[in-house]
Amino acid sequence: MGLHGVKAVFFDLDNTLIDTAAAGRHAIEEVLPFALTRAPRTLQVISALQSKHRYGEGEARAICDKVQAKLLKECHDPAKMCITDLRISHWEEAIQETIGGEANRDLAAECYYLWKTTRLQHLTLAEDTRAMLTELRKGLRLLLLTNGDRQTQREKIEACACQPYFDAIVVGGEQKEEKPAPSIFHYCCDLLGVQPAECVMVGDSLDTDIQGGLNAGLKATVWLNKAMTAPVDTSPIPHYIISSVLDLPAVLQKMEHNINAKLGTDHMASSNE
Repeated sequence: MGLHGVKAVFFDLDNTLIDTAAAGRHAIEEVLPFALTRAPRTLQVISALQSKHRYGEGEARAICDKVQAKLLKECHDPAKMCITDLRISHWEEAIQETIGGEANRDLAAECYYLWKTTRLQHLTLAEDTRAMLTELRKGLRLLLLTNGDRQTQREKIEACACQPYFDAIVVGGEQKEEKPAPSIFHYCCDLLGVQPAECVMVGDSLDTDIQGGLNAGLKATVWLNKAMTAPVDTSPIPHYIISSVLDLPAVLQKMEHNINAKLGTDHMASSNE
């Protein structure tokens, strides 16, 4: 697929190409007692939560709910603490807040590593997404642009094996600034040897992906809104909205049609002059 004026597409990773939110939910469930029969691997952790530490199912669920809430509010400064220590602390705090008593770092670490391992196992790049990327790459340069901690994001990228589908991969945690700063988008353009006005950004976050693409002066932004619900705030406004990343080729074709139509109009105007 070759497009007039569009040479590259930047893709967000989490909840755009891979369903990180669902993987996280699956991982949390595997730390709960009722997941035991479906995941024998969790015996050690469940035993620790229920038998050794006499935690009931309700307490175990409360601990997991607290961890989930801490993850959603997480603010990580790699200069102060590594992501592993921070997330073990989430579990340690959740256990102590639920059960009371002294902090249990060993059990917290056990739960964290189970959660992390399970989440990575659930991170997959769907076959139809792989096919779409393969087809797009025949005529366009593709780049993966993801915010987040270097270690965490690189582990996700490795887990879903998406490297072969991209000409370059950029992790925000490895750069001076992350999305929505224009600098990281311009860095991506330099990597691919393209201009901002030749690039399209695709992602699920209005605040980082869409605002960042607009800040950097990209040709177009495509917002992945799976629920297709209108945002409370109307700003920023993406150029296009899709409910599935698989709808992207149709958007690119629409862009090409619009560009061709404009070129035709401009040519007619020039001829009339």
